[in-house]
Amino acid sequence: MIKTILALTSGARDAAQRYHIVAAIRDKKNMEVARLAGGEEVQLVLSGDLIARIAAQTCRQSGLSVVYTELLDFGGDEIYFHHEPQLAGKTFGDVLLAYEQSAVIGIFHEDGRILLNPPMETSIAAGDQIIAISEDDDTIRLTTVTELGIDEQSIQAADPVEPTPERTLILGWNLRAPIIISELDNYVAPGSVVTVVAEVEGWNAARRELPPFQNLTVSYQLGNTTDRAMLNSLQVQTYHYIIVLSNSDGLDIQKADAHTLVTLLHLRQIGHAYSHPFSIVSEILDVRNRQLAEAAQADDFIISDRLISLMLAQLAENKRLTAVFQGLFDPEGSELYLKPASDYVQLGTAINFYTVVEAARRQGSIAIGYRLDAEAFNPAASYGIKINPPKSHPVTFGSEDRIVVLAEN
Repeated sequence: MIKTILALTSGARDAAQRYHIVAAIRDKKNMEVARLAGGEEVQLVLSGDLIARIAAQTCRQSGLSVVYTELLDFGGDEIYFHHEPQLAGKTFGDVLLAYEQSAVIGIFHEDGRILLNPPMETSIAAGDQIIAISEDDDTIRLTTVTELGIDEQSIQAADPVEPTPERTLILGWNLRAPIIISELDNYVAPGSVVTVVAEVEGWNAARRELPPFQNLTVSYQLGNTTDRAMLNSLQVQTYHYIIVLSNSDGLDIQKADAHTLVTLLHLRQIGHAYSHPFSIVSEILDVRNRQLAEAAQADDFIISDRLISLMLAQLAENKRLTAVFQGLFDPEGSELYLKPASDYVQLGTAINFYTVVEAARRQGSIAIGYRLDAEAFNPAASYGIKINPPKSHPVTFGSEDRIVVLAEN
């Protein structure tokens, strides 16, 4: 990859000619030299880091990988930059309700700074652009409706909940595992536990490179994750979250996915036997195997190569999206969460999405969609995920439904 970048940038060309190069790098140690080779003409995606961060976030929030896929897939709504002169002088909080068919998530300042979910009182300057989720760039149009139909009686705020320690089980090992563990340390409460079980001993060298954890205690155990007796010995029913990693470093794609599917089948049977609702997130390498994984009833799937391909395609279209996605995946600042609908609005009452956006705005967050639990296992309904719904359309939430928000925690 680095040789190819060098070949492109060092070849004969006009002095004013500039390339827009997008590349995926597997090993973090090669990032700096790749930047040196490409300079400002290259946008780099650290593929292992990207998948690891999505895995760490998704294991604690079933459905989040579907949200990211929806944002990256050109078949649905994507992220655009848009200049709207009429917004000059307004606050960011005002702008959230200014669009019926677009969800504003940030500001691109004239000086090049990108802010996601800035303070609601942040003022929009004349040269600024909004960053919005929309079906297309020409669908970002100010609403002409003056009465938004916000139901004040339905808006509510959740009582603060003190974080408690969590137990996470990681079955399998690959190059992304150390990053996943490090990422989890950013999200969990002190006293949390991660147990790693895999057939390989590759973690011995990898874990020596890991920094000390602030919130996690990590243990490692050698074991075959497709062995039912071994899984029973782990008492998997005592864990809150389970991540099934693909053995992509040691097996070919189909064998690795078959290994994952067998593990998933055992886990689901154990879950049913103990009536324990632990969340399972699995890594699938071949998108064609997703339907088989759905039959095994995993809560969420991370299809590594597809997500990386979609990310590269998005950055090829617009290099400014690099900073946007870096912000979304960074544990510092605002990220995407799926939070209980009851944290924002009353349940069992039909309300429009303007009401949800206003409820989230009052808590310093941005509501960009929701997940309906009744459709969580329906691929035809995007597994219940609705990103950027029309704000005037009514929706009724139940106790297991979630609001997709961009928030600091």
